[in-house]
Amino acid sequence: MQAPPPREAGSGAASLPATDSDREQAARMELLGTGRAPTWRRRAAWGAGLLLLAAVAATAAWWLRERALGAATPRYVTEPARRGDLAVRVTANGTLQPTRSVGIGSELSGTVARVLVDVNDRVHKGQLLIELDSSRLRDQAERSRAALAAAEARLEQAALARDEAARRLERQRGIQRLSEGMYPAPQDLDAAQSAAARAQADTDAARAAVADARAAARADATNLAKASIRSPADGVVLARNVDPGNAVAASLQAVTLLVVAEDLARMKLQVNIDEADVGQVHEGQHASFSVSAWPGRSWPATIRRVGYGSTTKDNVVTYLAELDVANDELRLRPGMSAVATIAAVERRDVLLVPSSALRFAPPAAASAASAPGGMLSRLLPRPPGPGARRAGGTTGNARQVWVLQDGAAVAVPVVPGLSDGRWTEIAGGTLREGAAVVVDQAAAR
Repeated sequence: MQAPPPREAGSGAASLPATDSDREQAARMELLGTGRAPTWRRRAAWGAGLLLLAAVAATAAWWLRERALGAATPRYVTEPARRGDLAVRVTANGTLQPTRSVGIGSELSGTVARVLVDVNDRVHKGQLLIELDSSRLRDQAERSRAALAAAEARLEQAALARDEAARRLERQRGIQRLSEGMYPAPQDLDAAQSAAARAQADTDAARAAVADARAAARADATNLAKASIRSPADGVVLARNVDPGNAVAASLQAVTLLVVAEDLARMKLQVNIDEADVGQVHEGQHASFSVSAWPGRSWPATIRRVGYGSTTKDNVVTYLAELDVANDELRLRPGMSAVATIAAVERRDVLLVPSSALRFAPPAAASAASAPGGMLSRLLPRPPGPGARRAGGTTGNARQVWVLQDGAAVAVPVVPGLSDGRWTEIAGGTLREGAAVVVDQAAAR
């Protein structure tokens, strides 16, 4: 059998590797894929990448545009300007006290025998409250009366002796007239005159002794009466500081045994006004106060007096003010702590805006969105502009408010007046009642 003839190198199909080494090299190139891809495949891949990049760029541009438009159209929170009443109130703390309280003490030293009243008892003027042991005082009064009786007896004796001496002198003078000066002897007449003068002096001394004894008797009687301590006025016993058997020593000052309030239906509230507020407080102003014992209820009061004297405590200067309080129900008690609110200044039917409107200014978001610059400058944060202030200031220097007109904030000049912190009076300017005053800016869409 004959072998097929060898295929020539230039015939139609690609020739196979002639040797084993050529065949191994061809297989290695096919395995490693080192052969070049067709040209149309490479062009299709580049086109797909460019389309993807264009889509990402268009999406980013659309997002930036929407964000800029949202920042350029802010939403505002508004409240209408309205008419109403405005009051500036001053708050002060204080204590309730009786209108008049009397401390009852003893001018005498001694031992308490009886205490006839207790705390909260109602007493009347002249009512017996306390009795001291008066045995010693009664003895002194008896002695004084006896001394007065003795002095009066001596006065009577002196008066009799004076009358006798006067009659003797008159007889001597009668004899002298009848005897035409011969009788009695001049020395006898002088002795009679001296005796009459001595009798008159003894009478005067006895009369003075009677007056002294009478005064001593009255003093002892007064001390005996003071041993029975009586109420000086109608009222209620607030405090009792004594019991039977206690010793009372009144050598230096009168000891307070009882405290009586005259009338608890009328009381006074003493409050401390801060020096920053005292210029707004004066007599006749109305106030209200509350106490912890009756939460949720307030009592009316009227300022009766604002003191000129100051009190300094912890470097805080205050002035004492007294307020009249009606306590017909007797629910208020002396010593209760109270918080008073004084209507210092009041305005009726004035134009009012929220105080936050005078502290508001719209931010410069629209100008920031339209500012020149590339994409990088828009993505990077910017410092706040001069119009980005919202709150935190006072309304005293504000001279304009922002009013919403056709979706835009427009500045309106005003003249602010009285403010209670939440509302501010508009004393002048072009602001009209019912205008939508901007008080804040809501978050952008």
